[in-house]
Amino acid sequence: MSKNAIHTEQAPAAIGPYSQAIEASGTIYVSGQLPIDPATGEFSGPGIEEQTRQSLTNIRNILKAAGADMNNVVKTTVLLADIADFAAMNQIYGEFFEAPYPARAAFQAAALPKGARVEIEAVAVK
Repeated sequence: MSKNAIHTEQAPAAIGPYSQAIEASGTIYVSGQLPIDPATGEFSGPGIEEQTRQSLTNIRNILKAAGADMNNVVKTTVLLADIADFAAMNQIYGEFFEAPYPARAAFQAAALPKGARVEIEAVAVK
């Protein structure tokens, strides 16, 4: 099996021993994306709406670098610092996908890196 690292300047750089995404056998595994604006290195804003939008924009930009788009996403995992943010996250999430929607799991995490309110990972198939 061959695997290729995907990297774009349009999403935050990996801050540890991982890749923004890996493509293997036509499947793209996008690492969990925090709501970091790659232009500033800071969160896009304090609210769950801004943070969800930025996390999904980062995913979209990584997929673009891999020659794919949000329509290729088959599965996502959403981690929330507070499950009470689910409805607001879901509203923004719905702006990035169309039917048939990807499979999804959503969890409340005890804490997310850098104090983020949301982190989202995705799996896409070309």
